[in-house]
Amino acid sequence: MSTTLEPAAATAVGERGRYLQLALIVIAAGAIYPILYLRQSYQTTMLEVLHLTNIDLGVLYSILGTAFLVCYLPSGWLADRVQPRLLILFSMVGTGLLGLWYATLPGYSALIAIYCGFGVTTGLTFWAATLKQVNLIAHADEQGRFFGILDGGRGLVEALLASVAIALFVFVSETRGAGLASGFRDVVLMYAITCIIVGLVYFVVSKPDTTTTATRERKVRETSFLSDVKALLSIPEIWLVAAIIFCGYHVFLATYSFSAYLEEGGFGISAAMAGFIAMLKLWLRPVGGIGGGFLGDRYSKGRVLLIAFLLSAASLMGMVLLPGTGSTLVLIGLILFVGLLTYAIRGLYWAILDDCNVPPHVTGLAIGIISLVGYAPDTYLPLVNGYLSDRYPGLAGYQFYFSYIAAICLIGAVTTVILMARLKRKG
Repeated sequence: MSTTLEPAAATAVGERGRYLQLALIVIAAGAIYPILYLRQSYQTTMLEVLHLTNIDLGVLYSILGTAFLVCYLPSGWLADRVQPRLLILFSMVGTGLLGLWYATLPGYSALIAIYCGFGVTTGLTFWAATLKQVNLIAHADEQGRFFGILDGGRGLVEALLASVAIALFVFVSETRGAGLASGFRDVVLMYAITCIIVGLVYFVVSKPDTTTTATRERKVRETSFLSDVKALLSIPEIWLVAAIIFCGYHVFLATYSFSAYLEEGGFGISAAMAGFIAMLKLWLRPVGGIGGGFLGDRYSKGRVLLIAFLLSAASLMGMVLLPGTGSTLVLIGLILFVGLLTYAIRGLYWAILDDCNVPPHVTGLAIGIISLVGYAPDTYLPLVNGYLSDRYPGLAGYQFYFSYIAAICLIGAVTTVILMARLKRKG
């Protein structure tokens, strides 16, 4: 009996394989980053059990942010030369092993080395490789939904793991009475072991794309890094995509201030209620990311992005103008709506790269260049927020800040229109 699959069966296997790869990439992306950002939920505990000051902790995250910035461009270059599945395996297992070291609750010098290592395993070898692999396994008419599932699914995985982690932390530190150090250690171990297992499973399940690899290697031999960079920088669409991500990332970072805005804006909302509303916003990530991706594939990624930018600008201005009218419920609704729109934008802005006809052998490098520009707000937007909050305490500072973000949304909308027009002329 022949073991050759019929065409329909082969296609079905291929389809299942693509979606299984996507599911594992989503789990990997959702599992790898929380161990880096445990301060979001455990900052006070970290200070106590690791014997750190706030300045020490700030230095660790400054090191991590700097590592990301430095790694964006070489990350893309590496993704064009090494199979993404190998890079993802190295990233997940490497992050997990660093996590095992982290779980020993080491001294400050060791923590500096660990966070430098995190910068390599998540910035250099994971970032561009993940985005490129999603781009490769998605068909041209699936880019929106695949990248939407990546961002929305990643948010869902993060939320689920965070729920397990906090339950584990409470059980160990309080129910069993083992103390904060033991609770924090077990949380780190959970994330570390998850990273290693997911990395190994992904590597076993994913298959090497020998055809694409051979083509990529031939192209790499024919070109140089500088010539590839020069060629990419000469493509206007690359700059437009970078500008769209730059604007969209502003909106995402602005959502970090929603909880403080509700607490300090004079709305009579307690810290607990503000935290609950912020948590609800996080659970909208899979809805916004996946929903935005499917809408983008159905109606046009550019059109959905344009509408999302315009609605975000209008909603942010509503948050600026509503205080004082007594419409607190409407204000909360606007905050959740902006969160939904933000995740829709994040789910779509990498999908539009596929429309720009970037040669496959430099897709990773294009991702690196775009990331360098698009995520630049990481370096200065917190300073802008801090300056406005100090210069105009209370509600006024947030009104200025959200007005600025609304203006950036309008720039994002204009940039999206320009990109759509250029792609239409080329199409």
